[in-house]
Amino acid sequence: MTVDLQGLLRALGERDRGILAHMLRRTRVTRDPNVVFDERLTFGDRLADRVAAFGGSWTFIVLFLGAMGVWMLRNVEATAPFDPYPFILLNLVLSCLAALQAPVIMMSQNRQAAKDRLDAQHDYEVNLKAEMEIMALHLKLDELREQQWGALMSMQERQLELLQRLSGGNPSTAA
Repeated sequence: MTVDLQGLLRALGERDRGILAHMLRRTRVTRDPNVVFDERLTFGDRLADRVAAFGGSWTFIVLFLGAMGVWMLRNVEATAPFDPYPFILLNLVLSCLAALQAPVIMMSQNRQAAKDRLDAQHDYEVNLKAEMEIMALHLKLDELREQQWGALMSMQERQLELLQRLSGGNPSTAA
């Protein structure tokens, strides 16, 4: 049975060939995926993440409720309110805020999903290299066991010969 090594290597994906190269060169596969991901972020990405982080915080909720309360009190108690009671302008502001906040949060979630995929890819690479290293260790242990088994067998044969000589028997006729 002949093994077409080049064919097997071509069948591997780019990532798997890279891991195999790392293993053969005895180099590390591990890296901090957060650093790799953060290096790719643009200014807009960082801004969207900060807006989404602030928009999903208790600080935002408390400030938002406070601003709405001040808006309503100001317009209810004022003699010349700029947004009288059904607060139509407030509804417009809230709708605009929701319309702007939703896509920013979606962008942040999409980036988090991309980061999760990068983490999963990194985990796969580390696990595959670890699996390959374990297989290599098993092969080495099997080789050592075979060597020890051969050494034990030859030692046993010598011991049998010595026993036969000591007992006065002829080693060639004892079998």
